[in-house]
Amino acid sequence: MARMQTRRKGKSSSKRPMISENPEWVPLTATEVEDLIVQFAEHGATSARIGLNLRDQYGVPNVRLATGRTVTEIMSEKGVMPDLPEDLSNLMRRAISLNVHVKQHRGDVSNLRGLNLIEARIRRLERYYKRNGILPQNWKYSLENAEIMLK
Repeated sequence: MARMQTRRKGKSSSKRPMISENPEWVPLTATEVEDLIVQFAEHGATSARIGLNLRDQYGVPNVRLATGRTVTEIMSEKGVMPDLPEDLSNLMRRAISLNVHVKQHRGDVSNLRGLNLIEARIRRLERYYKRNGILPQNWKYSLENAEIMLK
């Protein structure tokens, strides 16, 4: 996959083992995993955090193998999806914290450029989500609105 800003290939990373079925040592059934996902989502956890909690605390190595669906599919089916997609909200949090830093340190032009790059990613994701019907057509990104939406 190409890097977002430089259009170069990124570094390779580790891969999951090739298994096609849920291991028999997994202690939870599919309905128990779904109930835990809904419980975590109601407490405000993101889908990545839910997967980490299930892996580390409950011994579920892969939700898709355990239930046949992904965490986000289960969350949308049960009606506990957050308003914003997770990647967009994470980028908006980074932009807010970087904006606070740039306001305090006006001479930090490298982080100002980083803020511009993050906002470009946000606008690119915004176009993608509008095109696919995930965000409404009148949704618009701005730092002020991001601070209001995420707090």
